[in-house]
Amino acid sequence: MYQAFKQLHEQATPLILGNVWDVNSAIALEQQGYQAIGTSSAAVAASLGVEDGEQLSFAALFNVAQAIRAKTALPLTVDLEGGYSRDPSRIAKHIVDLCGIGVVGVNLEDSVVTDGHRALLEAEAFSHTIRAVKASLSEAGVEVFLNIRTDGFLLGVDNALVQTQERGTLYEQAGADGLFVPCVTQTTDIEAVVNSTALPVNVMAMPDLPAFSTLQQLGVKRISFGPFLYNAVSRYVNDTLAVVEELRAFSPLF
Repeated sequence: MYQAFKQLHEQATPLILGNVWDVNSAIALEQQGYQAIGTSSAAVAASLGVEDGEQLSFAALFNVAQAIRAKTALPLTVDLEGGYSRDPSRIAKHIVDLCGIGVVGVNLEDSVVTDGHRALLEAEAFSHTIRAVKASLSEAGVEVFLNIRTDGFLLGVDNALVQTQERGTLYEQAGADGLFVPCVTQTTDIEAVVNSTALPVNVMAMPDLPAFSTLQQLGVKRISFGPFLYNAVSRYVNDTLAVVEELRAFSPLF
């Protein structure tokens, strides 16, 4: 399944990755004909009542992934955030555990949350982490799609485009399989990122993200929902509950 998932990043039409948080959302996307699914760390965390940023335990994340894998045949990639460790060998162990239940890809991101504040890791150090993780996975005989997320645009740093391009080069050299750039939305920035790397570039849903057809023309290979499908479902639930309370009747449920 890993090879099939990797090939989805090489097709002419971008892979639209459905981001899920539980079995029900995974089944819904499978029934709609999606080619692959991935957990959203923010959505999974919120669904279990905790904040994003590795506040959910790895064991809890593993259980969610295992439940999803048991109920869908779609390739599943897991948002591993920063790896649930800063130690490459521990990160690799987490990935090996996930691959043991049939996971074919993971996201690793170059920012971490400390005391409620998210900040970028030093680029060279994180590239060494990627290289060490890849080496451990190779030694273990594990094939997995490492989609490396870089958060310059998400954090709104100065010279986000330049930083993204520089980090993308480092991560590509370290063995990344894909480059994920959440919150990039301007066509000129997206095109510049795509042209700066041989890696398939992944972007994420945002209010002003261009249409899928435009992203395809720009060379984007993967488009993710992020946590926004979960957010939309949650808004619908809250709005429905408000109407039930207003009417003092269950008719809005039907």
